Amino acid sequence: MNTVVLNLEPIAHLSDEQFYQLCIANRDLSLEMNASGELIIVPPVGGESGNQEAGLIADLEIWNRQAKLGKVFSSSTIFILPNGAKRSPDAAWVKLERWEALTPEQRKKFPPLVPDFLIELRSETDRLAPIQEKMQEYIQNGLRLGWLINPQDRQVEIYRLLKAVEVIQMPAIVSGEDILPGFELQV
Repeated sequence: MNTVVLNLEPIAHLSDEQFYQLCIANRDLSLEMNASGELIIVPPVGGESGNQEAGLIADLEIWNRQAKLGKVFSSSTIFILPNGAKRSPDAAWVKLERWEALTPEQRKKFPPLVPDFLIELRSETDRLAPIQEKMQEYIQNGLRLGWLINPQDRQVEIYRLLKAVEVIQMPAIVSGEDILPGFELQV
């Protein structure tokens, strides 16, 4: 199954609330929207990718329960980025102070912020270039640290704010650095 991109701009520009309502009305679809207003229908992942994603979220959550520094989010969470894009990373973490600064309404719907840290996991059906573009979009919107895990090429791309992308070969241990102090992941 391939990702489907629909250009809605000739007929409509969806507000954040309209996009939210569209997602609620179509719960069976995984939807995102880029900054240009294109609606992106993301296909489901297979068993291997789903299991890997669950493991990443579990490791991040276990660290966070001990550190108590923020909130962990699954791939079902859509974040509204400063550029207007609505994106859902495979795993995400937001610093507690930033999360608590949101209103209760903002927390219930799609949080209007870019995560401090996130992971994108390339599944078997994903083309690499669109995920790399998505990672660049996160960085341009203020992401502090991000990992693009690419099992097909046995690489991890590390994205840091105001720094060049670092590519490391798997297997490796990646660090949460000063963003997630003490968090390490064996990939």
